Amino acid sequence: MTGARRLPFGLLALWGATRLLLLLFVFKVYVFPGPDVTGDVSVIYQGWYGTLRTGTYPLDDVTWQYPPAAALAILSPALLPFLDYASAFFVLALLADLVVLALLLYTGGRPGRSRRGAWVWVVGLPLLGPTGYARYDVMVTAVAVAALLAGSRHPRAMGALTAFAALLKVWPALLLLGARGRTAWAWAVGTGLAVAALLALSMPGAFAFLTFQRDRGTEVESLGALVFHVARQFGWDGQVLLNYGSVEFLGPYVDTVSDAALLLSGVAFAWLLLWRVRARRFAPHTLADAAFVGVLMFTATSRVISPQYMVWLVGLAAVCLCFRASRMGLPAVLVLVASFVTVLEFPIWFAHVVTSDWLGVTLLFVRNGLLVLAAVRSARVLWQDTVPGAAREPLPGRAARTKEPLGS
Repeated sequence: MTGARRLPFGLLALWGATRLLLLLFVFKVYVFPGPDVTGDVSVIYQGWYGTLRTGTYPLDDVTWQYPPAAALAILSPALLPFLDYASAFFVLALLADLVVLALLLYTGGRPGRSRRGAWVWVVGLPLLGPTGYARYDVMVTAVAVAALLAGSRHPRAMGALTAFAALLKVWPALLLLGARGRTAWAWAVGTGLAVAALLALSMPGAFAFLTFQRDRGTEVESLGALVFHVARQFGWDGQVLLNYGSVEFLGPYVDTVSDAALLLSGVAFAWLLLWRVRARRFAPHTLADAAFVGVLMFTATSRVISPQYMVWLVGLAAVCLCFRASRMGLPAVLVLVASFVTVLEFPIWFAHVVTSDWLGVTLLFVRNGLLVLAAVRSARVLWQDTVPGAAREPLPGRAARTKEPLGS
């Protein structure tokens, strides 16, 4: 067996050890510091599960802010009827995590690929603590990773998987940013319409989430929230309350900051459209790089930056680094560091974030600053790699060689 195909036992051992630790935390064998993050599964998800089993979406619950296929993720613990709801959910989250690892390892062993991506996933997910297994985002990420790795070689599969992932949680629609040709787009539209229609006909209220999502405000961990964290130091008289399923700022000027966040997202979208029109050089890794950039931009500018959003970014960064030619190494490292800071601000020291003291505000400035820096850096790299005439930064070794005299 060649070295390229040899099983990476060190990587697998690290995955096993870190995932065992995550399971010990979500099963509460050991108590993770801060508020209990598993309540979303045992209380909210399980409550939705009871409603969904009656044949309707949670129409009277404003915290239901997810596309119609999310019902399948919430109902998935029924596949393990010998376990209670929460236990079954955590086991399925572990299996989704394992699927991502298997996909990254398989891809990383092919010519021109790298197992750097598998290392990013193995190291990155546990940096978020038990939150990674206590939300259904790891399941969505597994589908998104499969879609990106199908890529240009299997555009039909890529389009179908992307559509399904987007109906689980909207963000995977951005995976199509770098897709070339019509096949992936056609299969995404066709699959999306078919699955959405099936779910809408099966249960009423499939698209009620649009109204609930529209009414959300500025969540305390978002980039815009920093305005109010600082303003509280100077007497701003707003409040921090649980609103629409997240801890948000309520009070004067909150609507203005929320509108500004939407404007920033609009600017990001406009830049992505400009990039797509100008881009001409497409390499095998461009599809993953573009998806990573798009999701980074929309995460950084969102009115809400929930801790589980980092699961998406870790997964996409891992796919980028599966390609040896991808230059997303620095943004990926920034995302990993931001993931570690995220677990510090939630759940470990979330009380400090809510009270806007120096520790909480510092953690948010660092985490959100890292996300903004990663978004700007990754966007610059994507532009340089794909747009004709863009000045590309030379690799360090190549730069050194170009400075040598011609006769040396």
